Amino acid sequence: MSKVSGKAFDFNLLKKVLYYLKPYKHIFAFTIASTILLAVLSPLRPWLIQFTIDNYVAIPNSEKLLKMVLLMIGILILESIIQFYNTFYTNWLGQTVIKDLRINLFRHILNFKLKYFDNTPIGTLVTRMISDIEAIADIFSEGLLVIMGDLLKIIAVIAVMLYRDVKITIISLSVLPLLFIATSWFQKSIKKAFQEVRSQIAHLNAFVQEHITGMSVVQIFNREEVEYEKFKKINAKHRDANINSIWYYSIFFPVVELLLATSIGLLVWWGTGSVIKEEVSLGTLIAFILYLHMLFRPIRELADKFNTLQMGMVASERVFKILDSNETIENKGKLSMDNVKGNIEFQNVWFAYNNEDWILKNVSFTIAEGKSVAIVGPTGAGKTSVINLFGRYYEYQQGKILVDGCDLREYDVNSLRKNIAFVLQDIFLFSDTIANNISLNNPSITRQEIIEAAKAVGAHNFIMNLPGNYEFNVKERGGMLSVGQRQLIAFIRAYVQNPKILVLDEATSSVDTETEQLIQLATNKLTENRTSIIIAHRLATIQKADKIIVLDHGEVIEQGSHQELLKQNGHYKRLFELQFNGNND
Repeated sequence: MSKVSGKAFDFNLLKKVLYYLKPYKHIFAFTIASTILLAVLSPLRPWLIQFTIDNYVAIPNSEKLLKMVLLMIGILILESIIQFYNTFYTNWLGQTVIKDLRINLFRHILNFKLKYFDNTPIGTLVTRMISDIEAIADIFSEGLLVIMGDLLKIIAVIAVMLYRDVKITIISLSVLPLLFIATSWFQKSIKKAFQEVRSQIAHLNAFVQEHITGMSVVQIFNREEVEYEKFKKINAKHRDANINSIWYYSIFFPVVELLLATSIGLLVWWGTGSVIKEEVSLGTLIAFILYLHMLFRPIRELADKFNTLQMGMVASERVFKILDSNETIENKGKLSMDNVKGNIEFQNVWFAYNNEDWILKNVSFTIAEGKSVAIVGPTGAGKTSVINLFGRYYEYQQGKILVDGCDLREYDVNSLRKNIAFVLQDIFLFSDTIANNISLNNPSITRQEIIEAAKAVGAHNFIMNLPGNYEFNVKERGGMLSVGQRQLIAFIRAYVQNPKILVLDEATSSVDTETEQLIQLATNKLTENRTSIIIAHRLATIQKADKIIVLDHGEVIEQGSHQELLKQNGHYKRLFELQFNGNND
């Protein structure tokens, strides 16, 4: 996609924005028609003033003067009504378009691979979703239609001026070349300034979001003053960018006023003599003064509005860059997982997050229906990558992953994820009630099913001791609950979905002994007669697994039952003895 900043205008990008007007084409047509009508009506009042002065003031005629005044008031009221509806519907269009665009963007982002979020700061995405899309509304409310109206008004006014008197028009508009030079300078300068403002807003959003989210780390490591100084610098850059844009305004607008005064001065200087010589009527002179005011105002605002339009286009480019990205998981599969048995097979799977920096290398293993398989290994061995591939949150580069003999990619992604439940080490809870965090607002899950699931997992008692029980609000990221309690909520969340396949990733880490016992009971309940993949550092928690797979540097180096691996006297036995001796110590 071509950069908006690299050329005068990007019409292909504008077409993408205007596509969202399709459902509202009748309202858009009305705004165009009303804009044209306002441009036609604008020179009418000065012409009526000229006619009235020359015919009913210079030669007094109170009756006809009253009629002309009433006519001008009527036209003014008509203009006001048209202007009201024009302003309302142009803004309505802008807000409606960005509502649809924001919904479309959010739906698109929901289907992105997790790799995209690994490489993109959350603050940047927030800026795209909020600030940039809001700037697109200005294309309609302050940009495209306003520019079109101003251009039509300029053409109409100049046409009327030339029609009334060519000589006086040329004299009064002799300063226009200087005005166009000043406008061109302002347009180019303010565009760069606005681009810097948008860039600094994105940096500011990203910094604030990241540091508020990670405030515990900032405070634990006593980084408050250091981060405060960083924020001051970023905030100062944001201020400087805004002041720079204000500086251009402070120069341009006085220059326009000075040129307008010069133009009126030339008009009065020449026109007064012409009036005395009776070459030009007094009404014509007054009308031309009004025409000049009517002409300079849109010219002055045109540069500003054009930059508003361009900044809306810059924002559009950023938004459509996300919408046009191919970061989504391809969902070409047609098969449903609702009736799968749960036989899983990895065949020579290779996976890298970036290029060929392989995380998994030629990984092969099988999991029989209803059996539990544990994956162990040191940090960085590739354990979590295995389950990320199985949920299709990342795409593997080589090999195959089969479920009941069918390639994983042949299954519909929604059906796949509906039938797989994950219980992760880092549990994310929304700022909502416990019941809604369990059901994830799925209307098909009843309160009774939630309670039964909590009882089965062994978490019902602790929930009932909370204020409000299942209506207790856990606040942002579940901050009102302990780590163990959050883990239990995650187990209930998985259990109530009745998945075909279960994935547990470090589900018993970072909890106390009593909670670990509850979680172990929940694990036994959840994995009963269900194909399960369990990832754990604590080998004591997975000794009963039907099969244990040992990963190291992305490769399967051992697999078998707990007893079989101990007899092999290999890597697993060394890990087990290290943990066993460490626990005894």
